[in-house]
Amino acid sequence: MAFLLKENTHMGNITFSSLLRKKNIETPPSDKEDLARVIGMPSLIFFGVGGIVGTGLFSITGVAASEHAGPAVIISFFIGAIACAFIGLCYSELAGMITVAGSSYSYTYIAYGEIIAWMVGWNLVLEYAVGAGAVAVSWSKYMMSFLEGFHIHIDPRYIASPFETVTLLDGSKVDGIINLPSTVIVVILSLLLIKGLKESLTLNNIVVVIKICVILTLIAFGLPYIKAANFVPFIPENTTGTFGHFGFSGIMQAAGMIIFAYIGFDSVSSTAQEVKNPSKNIPKAILIIISTCAVIYFCFAFVIVGLVYYTDLLNDAAPVATAIDHTPFKWLQPIVKISILFGYIPILFLLLIGQTRIFFSLAKDGLIPKFFAKTHPKFKTPHYSHTFFMVFVCILSAFFPIGVLGNMCAIGALFAFVFVCLAVIILRKTYPDYPRTFKIPGGPIIPIIGSATALVLMYSLNNLTWIIMLCWMALGLIIYFGYGYSHSKLNQNTKLKVIK
Repeated sequence: MAFLLKENTHMGNITFSSLLRKKNIETPPSDKEDLARVIGMPSLIFFGVGGIVGTGLFSITGVAASEHAGPAVIISFFIGAIACAFIGLCYSELAGMITVAGSSYSYTYIAYGEIIAWMVGWNLVLEYAVGAGAVAVSWSKYMMSFLEGFHIHIDPRYIASPFETVTLLDGSKVDGIINLPSTVIVVILSLLLIKGLKESLTLNNIVVVIKICVILTLIAFGLPYIKAANFVPFIPENTTGTFGHFGFSGIMQAAGMIIFAYIGFDSVSSTAQEVKNPSKNIPKAILIIISTCAVIYFCFAFVIVGLVYYTDLLNDAAPVATAIDHTPFKWLQPIVKISILFGYIPILFLLLIGQTRIFFSLAKDGLIPKFFAKTHPKFKTPHYSHTFFMVFVCILSAFFPIGVLGNMCAIGALFAFVFVCLAVIILRKTYPDYPRTFKIPGGPIIPIIGSATALVLMYSLNNLTWIIMLCWMALGLIIYFGYGYSHSKLNQNTKLKVIK
């Protein structure tokens, strides 16, 4: 960090106005480093639906129900869907205006200025990286459950983080060491994404069809075996006085966690430079994706908590596997579990792509080293960014439990949502006549509600999550003032003066 600060010895030259310098909405992306446009409308919808459906149900449901909301986790899913509907409408309007890579980061750069855009982009890095880590952890748990169905037992210490307690075959309880399977899947998919997005989309579309069929099958087979007793009490009483431990506060904290389950529509907008006819296709895709996923989630969550009493889901990163074990369809269990394993592939694709495209945009704007914006000469993918995050996500998934990762992902997303919703109002003032392929009805009402909802859900998350985010933001500010401010493309003239 010393070499970064040495270049910026005249820190007194930094002014408030220079921190809020804005990118022009009409600034075109670099032709030299532009990404190949290979994503059509059907693939875009499959990409979003495949990336969203499964994350919450397959990984977060057990933690949210057993520790926070009980059977009322169904209400939490509903609250999350309503919040994302408001926020998704805002993304739709902005995506129809601004068709460059970067999603929330690019929108806030134009609406607010550089320092806000940097913090939003930096938190998006947190969102996607820890989100990918959480999904990889859950994938490893389902893999273990699948193998155990064939009486293949793996030492649980190597499928758990050091912060988790596992039970050995002899019944003794010990701490985990490292989650190895999660790192394997991250490495494989990262290498595949480096090779090219077009090839990845073909695999993604096939897996999405299989996953949706499995989900519908589970709903159909699970409904007859739901027990009414599992819904009592529907809203467990908060008896400890701890915020978020059941009761209404528990429903809200679970809703904040469950935002993680809906993350995906914002990732769709981050691929704008790779979408065919993005100004029309992205807004339509976002609305279709959110509405489709909300219906699937509500129905599936009802089946999960109806099959398994919520206390039996404590610390369960593979709740669907547990739910299946409560049905008599033994032949269905391995089929569903292996389908879920493959179903996680689109989710990881979405998160791994989203974070690299944010880094790609940050690098193109000079806020991080420019080699992160370099694309592979043959595959036209940001291979340096993919490699960096492959290592980063492997570390997260190997050494952190899913509960911590899920909360960190949610707060990073909600932070960005607050600014994106209000950006709609700002850009209507600063660019009133700029073409919009979609415009939210009702004036500023929906953007204000979307921003307020995101703030409420952020407040509902636990203290540890807030501490981690504040530390992450502090690190982000150090990097910005140590490197990004002087290297910013919008600050080239200022940079020359500082060096002199």
